[in-house]
Amino acid sequence: MGRSKPLYRSMFTGIIEACVPVLALRPRGTGARLALARPELPDWSPALGASIAVAGACLTLAAEGQTADGTPSMAFDLSRETLDRTRLGDLQPGDRVNLERALRMGDRLDGHMVSGHVDGTGRLVSIADSGDGGAEITFEVPPELERFLVDKGSITLDGISLTVIEPEGRRFRVALIPLTLEITSLGSAQPGDAIHMEADLVAKWIDRLAAPRG
Repeated sequence: MGRSKPLYRSMFTGIIEACVPVLALRPRGTGARLALARPELPDWSPALGASIAVAGACLTLAAEGQTADGTPSMAFDLSRETLDRTRLGDLQPGDRVNLERALRMGDRLDGHMVSGHVDGTGRLVSIADSGDGGAEITFEVPPELERFLVDKGSITLDGISLTVIEPEGRRFRVALIPLTLEITSLGSAQPGDAIHMEADLVAKWIDRLAAPRG
């Protein structure tokens, strides 16, 4: 059985369920249609219209089918707004993207509350071997997200719930265990790569409520 129907406003946890290759990205009106390989998971059975976080961006499952060689596939329609605010329009066949289905009522919250609304696109700066099979990766956020970087605070990178380490200006580090490198797109990421970033929801609410009113 797959997950039941998600909450009215889809939410995620940043715990990646699958990392799959891009099959195609084709123009569709002012937007595009993104085709991905369907995860090979026994309980993966979202209905059409279900919300799925793709590289951290909340998208709607628009179609399912298979490629000419029989590869099971699923498709998502990308609006002009999505193309303008994310890096999804730059994806190429073979690129791998992280997937997570929306939360259902009663699910365990293993990561942190994630909306699937990308706040900005940052970049991967450097990768260092941590000596235990994992890695420490340095990222840089766009200027408007710097104020949300808090040591030991949460951040979502390409849909992955991670912990900020010792931010300095717009840069911060994250520590990745071998499993995270193995099952997510960060395992093949390289310096200079663009990365979707979503700031912690609680931090954004506090920032909004504390802002001076004009």
